[in-house]
Amino acid sequence: MISLDTNVVVRFLVNDAPQQNRRARKLIDAGNVRISPTVLLEAEWVLRALYGQAPDGIQESFRSLLGLPGVLAEEPQRVARALAWYGTGLDFADALHLAFAPSGGSFATFDAKLARRARKLDGAPRVLAP
Repeated sequence: MISLDTNVVVRFLVNDAPQQNRRARKLIDAGNVRISPTVLLEAEWVLRALYGQAPDGIQESFRSLLGLPGVLAEEPQRVARALAWYGTGLDFADALHLAFAPSGGSFATFDAKLARRARKLDGAPRVLAP
């Protein structure tokens, strides 16, 4: 199993460096690759902040990438939940934080907007405002 770095994921999704895109594509097409939530978090930031991509496009790109044969997301159910919440307009980092909170546990935040939104999400942990 090969764990991918953010730059490989970004090169795969954005063809701005054709030679690196071909190498990333060859590696990913060969399968047996793993993508961690931290790589997805950084890739989302890069795609949004540096490439100006919209969240719905990023969500679709991630879903397509993670749906390829031989591509494994670490904690796939939690990542899928985070992507679904991201699709509702939640910040991707916040969605990952909530999705990776322990099952049956709580999530504490000082972010009142996040707390309000999280309380409306299906399957989200209980949100506390300390």
